[in-house]
Amino acid sequence: MKKKVIVVGAGISGLTAGIYAQLSGFDAVIFESHTIPGGASTSWKRKGYTFEGGMHWLTGSSVKTPLNKLWREVGALDDSVSIYNRDPFFSYEYKGQTAYVYRDIDKLKNHFLSISPEDKTEIIRLCKDIKKFTKISMPVMDIKGVKVEEKARMPLSSIISMLPALRRMSFYKGQRADEYTDRFKSPVLKNLIKNIIGDESNATGIVFTIATLASGDGGYPEGGSLAMAARMAKRFEALGGKIEYGKAVSKVAVKDNKAYGVIVNGEIIPSDSVIVTQDTLVAIDKLFDNPIEEPWANRMRERIKPMLSTFISLGVEADLSDMPEMLTFSVDEPLLCAGIANYNIGFYNYADYKGYAPEGCTSITSAIMGDTYDFWKSCKENGTYKEEKQKLAETFISILSKKYPQIAGKVVVWDVATPLTYERYLHSYKGSWMSIMDDSSSMQAYPSKPESIQNVYFAGQRLVNPGGLPVALDTGRRAVQYLCRDTDMVFMGNKEI
Repeated sequence: MKKKVIVVGAGISGLTAGIYAQLSGFDAVIFESHTIPGGASTSWKRKGYTFEGGMHWLTGSSVKTPLNKLWREVGALDDSVSIYNRDPFFSYEYKGQTAYVYRDIDKLKNHFLSISPEDKTEIIRLCKDIKKFTKISMPVMDIKGVKVEEKARMPLSSIISMLPALRRMSFYKGQRADEYTDRFKSPVLKNLIKNIIGDESNATGIVFTIATLASGDGGYPEGGSLAMAARMAKRFEALGGKIEYGKAVSKVAVKDNKAYGVIVNGEIIPSDSVIVTQDTLVAIDKLFDNPIEEPWANRMRERIKPMLSTFISLGVEADLSDMPEMLTFSVDEPLLCAGIANYNIGFYNYADYKGYAPEGCTSITSAIMGDTYDFWKSCKENGTYKEEKQKLAETFISILSKKYPQIAGKVVVWDVATPLTYERYLHSYKGSWMSIMDDSSSMQAYPSKPESIQNVYFAGQRLVNPGGLPVALDTGRRAVQYLCRDTDMVFMGNKEI
């Protein structure tokens, strides 16, 4: 008789865990509080407009990367899914001057030099490092001691090719993005580079991101977040797995330091093991009668810096294909969000994305970064929540309409998702969807299983800073490898890939 596994959450890590559990001979059931799969990797519709609220690019979208095989194993990608590689990938406008991030490194270097010859030394050094970092890709590894159908190996040649980049890692690792960009004299280049990942993030994110793009990776799969999650859910169910939607797990049932199921709506659902893919930072405190107090859990509580945003979406009754696809621009009069002044406003323009808006219309989204959780929570409590959301949307529309007059009077629907929105749907810490990787937390990783409770495994983006879809995929796979090792089962991939 197959051993039963309950997976908490049908996000990318939960779906991944469920798929590999089924492939490896377990009977997996996923409990998901929402009515759809995907977790933070999601999109939503308002009056015929689709707003992409999760993925904007996918590491592992290129067939040249080790991750691509895993995305195909779990059904996220296949030959029928078109990959769109936006180029230029990112642009920043400052006082009438625009700088771009191109995927071609030589083109990028020449473009930067044309903007700021006085930054020649830093530009050349950065572009040389980008070329070195293109040799680094997220490895696919097996945990020690697990029996596997097919071993995941990294060729020696790949390890050797990464050495030049590894030697440069310490230079970026010890500084934040804003500290690194202070080396540049040009304000437009300075702001372009740091706005790729944000001021507070570790500078390694800059060179890694551009290198990923330069290597031909980092594309956007057709249909985006929700379509990818739907493909994974379909793969899981085709393997015999079951997803219970609209059912939130309130507790992991534990007796004598062993998990024996979960509690849903007051009912104990028994299982042989439990894989928790809900935000680990929340789960270690709220999913167990006694919060987990192991050293790694306490370290997570102390060190995790959540990445939050207030997400604005617009449905515009106009074809905006003449506007940039992705642009951040500086403003003299800041956009106030929760009392925080934003002098840089960014947006994604989906005019060229089929099916994202009615014919001749356009969907636009914008993420206003910053920890505004307490502000929105107080608004909720004092009854001004809707009013403040409307005020923010109207101010954003006004700023965007001044820059692009073709938008003025054409916005037929707006939507604002605050950290409270994400908290409600994801049950994540303060509604965060990633972690900030600064110079004190870079490459921080946490274990997939606690020592104090048997039959429990963790997966999800919180386990490795800064998180994201590749981490969700990898930790979902890793959790099942630990499960296989503990139960003397053989970890199986998909033979059809």
